[in-house]
Amino acid sequence: MCEVLAPGLAVSVLRAVFQEVHVQSLLQLDRHTVYSIIRNFMRTREEELKGLGADFTFGFIQVMDGEKDPRNLLVAFQIVRDLIVQEYTLGPFVEELFEVTSCYFPIDFTPPPNDPHGIQREDLIVGLRSVLASTPLFAEFLLPLLIEKMDSDLQSAKLDSLQTLRACCAVYGQRELKEFLPSLWSSLRREVFQTASEKVEAEGLSALQALSACLSRSVLSSDGEDLLDSFLTSLLQDCRHHLCEPDMKLVWPSAKLLQAAAGASRRAGHQISASVVPLLLEQYNQHPQSSQRRTILEMLLGFLELQQKHGPEEADDNPLLGSKATLCSVVFSAVTDPSVQLQLVGIRTLAVLGALRGLLNPADVELLVDHLTRLILHEEDSKSCEAAMEVAGALAPLYPEAFSGRLVQVLSEELQTAPQEEPLQSQHSRWRRCLQALAAVSTHSGIVRDTVPVLLQCLRRAQKGNVPSGAHSVVSICQSLQRVAVQCQQDPGSGWYFHQAVVPCLLGLAVQAGMQENSSPALGKVLLEEEALTAMVPVISAACTHLSPELAAQSASHVVLLFLDGELAFLPDNSFPRSFQPFQNRQCPALAQRRLVSLLMAFVCSLPRNVPIPQLDRLLHELLALSCSCDCPFTATAAAKCFAGLVNKHPPGSQLDELLEAAVNRLEPDLAEGPHRHQALALLLWVTKALLLRYHPLSARLTDKLLALLGDVALGPAVGDGFSLLMADSPDVLCKSCHADVRLMFRQRFFTESVPRLVKGFHAAAPDAKANYLKGLSHVLSHLPKPVLVTELPTLLSLLLEALSCPDCVVQLSTLRCLQPLLHDAPDVMSLHVDTLVSKFLSLTESPAMVIRIAALQCLHALTHLPPPVVSPGEPRQVRPHPVPPCTD
Repeated sequence: MCEVLAPGLAVSVLRAVFQEVHVQSLLQLDRHTVYSIIRNFMRTREEELKGLGADFTFGFIQVMDGEKDPRNLLVAFQIVRDLIVQEYTLGPFVEELFEVTSCYFPIDFTPPPNDPHGIQREDLIVGLRSVLASTPLFAEFLLPLLIEKMDSDLQSAKLDSLQTLRACCAVYGQRELKEFLPSLWSSLRREVFQTASEKVEAEGLSALQALSACLSRSVLSSDGEDLLDSFLTSLLQDCRHHLCEPDMKLVWPSAKLLQAAAGASRRAGHQISASVVPLLLEQYNQHPQSSQRRTILEMLLGFLELQQKHGPEEADDNPLLGSKATLCSVVFSAVTDPSVQLQLVGIRTLAVLGALRGLLNPADVELLVDHLTRLILHEEDSKSCEAAMEVAGALAPLYPEAFSGRLVQVLSEELQTAPQEEPLQSQHSRWRRCLQALAAVSTHSGIVRDTVPVLLQCLRRAQKGNVPSGAHSVVSICQSLQRVAVQCQQDPGSGWYFHQAVVPCLLGLAVQAGMQENSSPALGKVLLEEEALTAMVPVISAACTHLSPELAAQSASHVVLLFLDGELAFLPDNSFPRSFQPFQNRQCPALAQRRLVSLLMAFVCSLPRNVPIPQLDRLLHELLALSCSCDCPFTATAAAKCFAGLVNKHPPGSQLDELLEAAVNRLEPDLAEGPHRHQALALLLWVTKALLLRYHPLSARLTDKLLALLGDVALGPAVGDGFSLLMADSPDVLCKSCHADVRLMFRQRFFTESVPRLVKGFHAAAPDAKANYLKGLSHVLSHLPKPVLVTELPTLLSLLLEALSCPDCVVQLSTLRCLQPLLHDAPDVMSLHVDTLVSKFLSLTESPAMVIRIAALQCLHALTHLPPPVVSPGEPRQVRPHPVPPCTD
């Protein structure tokens, strides 16, 4: 390793080693030292060693010949690979170098138990393969060896040979492969036709594709033979006739072989598709049974997908053009077939057919859209309907005019009509299907501008009570709007259009409903229901998260002032009967308006952190007061979540500290006594979560308050449930998608700080309060990453077992869900308590609650993964018949 050796000394050292030392007679460590000397010189004295010419290669062959220790072989393989890659002179010793390495192929090595060196069989396989596949010079020796091993009965030898052949194809050319192509094809065909192993079949297909790709890359000389053409001709000759056999026994293996070869290059795909696709279309029309047609269509789909993979063809060079009419006829007949399974394959084929650029003319596209429309509106099977919607969404960006002018137009008309004789449930089902389809097809900016007004018009009709199922229809509309919003997030133009069109409209309809609730109870009341407002939240959130800071600030100035000062000017149709002041009058007249704070929460908590919120301090104090004083749990929780979301993003400093101190001072008396204890607890939980996520030091103080409240008779159970809120992901606020400040490993940190105190509190608690501690503990553990949980399991398992005996169903379910993965991930620890686990799980299979019974059975099933000697003693108890209790949920 010395860097200052005089020139020539490295050569002298190696000559002495090659001539005077019989390396294979040395101990393993000394042999390893010789390999290390050679590697070091190759790294630092490359030019000197290359001066030895082929003598260096011959000398190393003598050093390596007969090596058996896997530690040395890994180094030796690397040296041989470097000899080849760094272009050392091999001279007349190519075959000798191949022989001295290929004698280890295929690798047959089983590491000894407790091997301190950690060398695995796969390490040796990869090392040897990197040598054998490093140069075309080995081809004449290696390819016969691979063919021989492929024909063996040993699966590991087959797999190794096929993987090595695939690696060799990356460096070989036509010249190296020409002589061996018939034998290689024969071996590969047999492995696919006759093998009982899916692994061998998959590797055989991969090797065939690599072989076809290698032939595709070779440059043809003017007088040279086109080996790819002759090779593919052989494939077609051997496989094509199987596609026509009446029993269809070898149809799939033949199709897989042809698809593997066709997938290698555009040229290969063109030649095979031009021959096979017309034949498959003919076979489809000759087989009347749906099951046979489905098989043929699935094969056709595979060849179409290959055309899609290789990209658009020249207009007159597409192998599918000659069969286009028959192809469209076959696919369109499949999507109208009574067989659902054939329909589904037809819909998938329709998607690929439509995505092949330049294949379909406008009339074909219109017919395709009409078939999708029929499937969406009239197909009874839900799977076919959903698949058609998915395809419509995928193809809409390619043919926006066709989808807007036909599908969107038909869906819009369908939403306007409601047959009087149709049952209410059927009306709502048809409505939902149309709404879902409108959302699914809104994948192009032009179509979005057509579908969004239709969806908003449906919402206005729902406000007036002119739609079936009331609040359920509002939820369906909002779900569709949310999907459109998510699809618009990748396109700034569509996203801003959606925001401008939808957010003011939702706010305007909700504000109007809030103002008119008392004067006209029926009008718009559906929009004030908790279910409807909850459905609007993700729509507004999705419309805000991807706005640019400038546009978000512009919108924030309108929305925040709407809630603080009643500024209604930016709302559409803003002729409202009276003022909107949700924070001003905290008595009955403003109850409905205050419920709309949930929409404010959706807006401000979804904005990026660098967007300024106007009058933020005033807004926070209004939210704090509302969350602690409101009698409506829905409104109080929405205000608490909004307050917490803004606190999480608030810049650190004295202003935040003063705000938090004011919040704590407001919380403490309300938590101690009074009519709003539960509202104060909800605020405490959400603020604790907001601070916990950003590692604020006050979170520890608030956690102390929660732990102290676990012993409270009235609030204790709710506090125990609140630990799930602290650990779980929140979908609408305090999540990364809403730009919240979420630090890494906050769960692990909370676990470290809180669990020891939960355990201590459990042991010291009164009997009536112990369930609260168990509930909190099970929630913390069930949301903890598995590696952390497995590490702490030995100290906590006894408490988890005790939690299974707790009468609280929430504790039981949370604990069962916590234990189930541990039976897989920590079998050593769980095996020590298998008797207790079996007893507890069997007991819970008789629970009145079905979710508990299901979870207990899943845990019993997980027990079967433990070693048989561990679980066998419990078998008599598990197979004893148990009475089935009545279902309560």
